Amino acid sequence: MDDVRKTLDRLIRENGDDYSGLSKMLGRNAAYIQQFIKRGTPRKLDPEDRLRLASFYGIDEQLLGGPPPTGSDGMVEVPVLDVNVSAGHGALATSEDRKTRFSFDERWLRKLTPARGVSLSVVRVMGDSMEPTLSDGDDVLVDASDHGSRLRDGIYVMRVDDTLVIKRIALRPDSPFITIASDNPTYPTWEDVDRSTVHIAGRVLWFGRAL
Repeated sequence: MDDVRKTLDRLIRENGDDYSGLSKMLGRNAAYIQQFIKRGTPRKLDPEDRLRLASFYGIDEQLLGGPPPTGSDGMVEVPVLDVNVSAGHGALATSEDRKTRFSFDERWLRKLTPARGVSLSVVRVMGDSMEPTLSDGDDVLVDASDHGSRLRDGIYVMRVDDTLVIKRIALRPDSPFITIASDNPTYPTWEDVDRSTVHIAGRVLWFGRAL
């Protein structure tokens, strides 16, 4: 279990995160992660916390004390996280989809991303700032390993304080600055944003919508 704590502490430092912010992301008290790493309390991570952390950092759940993988039937199970991403002025919201999973055909999924299933999650869009591309209530597939040096033009989920927001990012060639925009023209666009100040949670790969 010491290896798990060292691994998590290294990931936090390498990604510029902090104990308190990560604890809040999990819906825990601000000292939760620090106590786990520094004091060994709790003795091991809650399975849901472990899964979310593995997805957030794009790593195999086994590195955080998870079970070994089981045999595959050609399907990849992707967790539906109990958060919504704001496409508007709303704040982080709790969903009723806790512990629900979507199953995707592995060969189909490989056409979208080389990422392993542990890096993927499904979250729900809340608001209308990404209309007409994404609508309120859409489910989006997010790759948490697709950020940092891999950043390119596309739709991303970003972390702003305690809120997850979904916006379109456009890179400027040979420049550290990016543009962050909503597809709905009634919402503002942010020009000349230093990419080093933006905390990317993952790239949106696919969406599903109820008719």
